[in-house]
Amino acid sequence: MIRGLFMVAPKRTRLTAERIAAFTCPPGKSQAFLWDTDAPALAVRAAAGGRKTYVFERRLNGKTLRVNIGATSDWTIEQARSEARRLAVLVDGGSDPRELERQQQAERAAQRQQEQAQAVTMGEAWAAYVTERRPHWGERHYLDNLAAVRAGGEPFKRGQGTTKPGPLHALLALPLRELDATAVEAWAAREAQARPTQARLALRLLRAFLGWCTEHPQYSAATPDKNPANSRRAREALGKAGVKSDALLREQLPGWFAAVRGIGAAAPSAYLQTLLLTGARPGEVLTLRWEDVNTQWRGLTIRDKVEGERVIPLAPYVHHLLAGLPRRGPFVFAGTSDDKPMARPHRFLLAVGTVAGVGGLTLHGLRRSFKSLSEWLELPAGVVAQIMGHKPSATAEKHYTVRPLDLLRVHHEKLEAWILEQAGIVFDAHAEPGKLRAVP
Repeated sequence: MIRGLFMVAPKRTRLTAERIAAFTCPPGKSQAFLWDTDAPALAVRAAAGGRKTYVFERRLNGKTLRVNIGATSDWTIEQARSEARRLAVLVDGGSDPRELERQQQAERAAQRQQEQAQAVTMGEAWAAYVTERRPHWGERHYLDNLAAVRAGGEPFKRGQGTTKPGPLHALLALPLRELDATAVEAWAAREAQARPTQARLALRLLRAFLGWCTEHPQYSAATPDKNPANSRRAREALGKAGVKSDALLREQLPGWFAAVRGIGAAAPSAYLQTLLLTGARPGEVLTLRWEDVNTQWRGLTIRDKVEGERVIPLAPYVHHLLAGLPRRGPFVFAGTSDDKPMARPHRFLLAVGTVAGVGGLTLHGLRRSFKSLSEWLELPAGVVAQIMGHKPSATAEKHYTVRPLDLLRVHHEKLEAWILEQAGIVFDAHAEPGKLRAVP
């Protein structure tokens, strides 16, 4: 009888350390409960595996609510009773402790995220920005972003001295939360003294970066709602870029072509002539790949920064120039490394300008020359814009005018032939590509 009474645990008993230690889950059951008399909603739950935990159980809105308090090895009995009484007050007030705990966890997570965002530097955020946006950028834009924050101090590949830090490098150590309009304006005032042109580009890159930060969940908390790089004072400190008008005149063509064809290296010579005769952007021509040259349909696929890509005619003289280049990798105008395009092509243009007496001409000036020289033949403006990759400027041009490649070719070849004629170059347009026979 005594043994039987010992084996049958009472419904409730005052929890003590000895009773908890002696309490086990009966064989054949998954769990058993030992309820407390001092805190009626408190029980010790013994699992079949031997683990014991304090649990709280009450009814809320007609349903049983059970909350796990913690292991008996981690909580004292009095601590468990205090927690059970606290939970009872919440339930009596109509609140679900589990939902309150979830809300508190979410608030704590948000607080931690905000604290992390407040501590992040511009350099850390910039690295994440470049990594995420890299697939959406062209090669030139990617390199501009790298150059803007470079540390500098690297020896020049040619000549003495070391590279200077990028315009934005001084801001990288700044906490992102401190990158406000005041900081940007102070930065612009400093950069305006030494390199306003580079700083204007850097400001545009900074504006895009901060715009990305405001939309990123990890950095938005540390970024002002109003983009600090939109500061009017910063723009005024850096000034406006001068309107460039460098372009080849018709009477300068003979001397320029003679100088550019006199370059000892075939790739730079072909590159500069291709720039002038296609009107493409310098970076578009520089990154031209052999797979972009369609000799069957006589077309060039240009990776366009505006439209994604466009196809322009492969005019006869340009075709001869490209066919005469050695194939040393994927790029038409390969550099010293076969897997990369030619580096710093502007240095060849400076040398050509010195020989030809055409100072101040830039790579983009050759693109401008294409448009300017087309005026002599009164070519349709829409044709020239389409070849150059300019956005349509009128509704009819944008939505109603469709020009196939062969129609563009009629006008493009006409312009190429005229430019060469003015330059005094005679060649057989029907000769086999790569076997150009040209005489000045």
